[in-house]
Amino acid sequence: MRTILNVIWLVFAGIWLAMGYALAGIICCVLIVTIPFGIASFRIAAYALWPFGRTVVRDPDAGVLSLIGNIIWFVVAGVWLAIGHVVTSIPLFLSIIGIPMGVANIKLIPVSLLPLGARIVDND
Repeated sequence: MRTILNVIWLVFAGIWLAMGYALAGIICCVLIVTIPFGIASFRIAAYALWPFGRTVVRDPDAGVLSLIGNIIWFVVAGVWLAIGHVVTSIPLFLSIIGIPMGVANIKLIPVSLLPLGARIVDND
């Protein structure tokens, strides 16, 4: 079932969201100081391509630098990516088969707002 949902997700939402994260990652990697943001963005892009069967876990050992980085990320890119998740979830919620994908899209919002200090792990 996860594979079917992931394939449908990939076609209707995953490609576009991953492109947004990849664009944010490229922009962040061009600027030398923001390379950690770029790496986090690429990690989330991979998660946005194939989200079912994986989850986000917060790292309790993330320090002050992670907090400062998340504040900067929130202002620069996080809000725009979260808006992208909301916009793509609305048409998914309109169809019966798209409801699980809309829920998954909404679940991606916290990691899009605060990516540093988060790890993406398998549900198993």
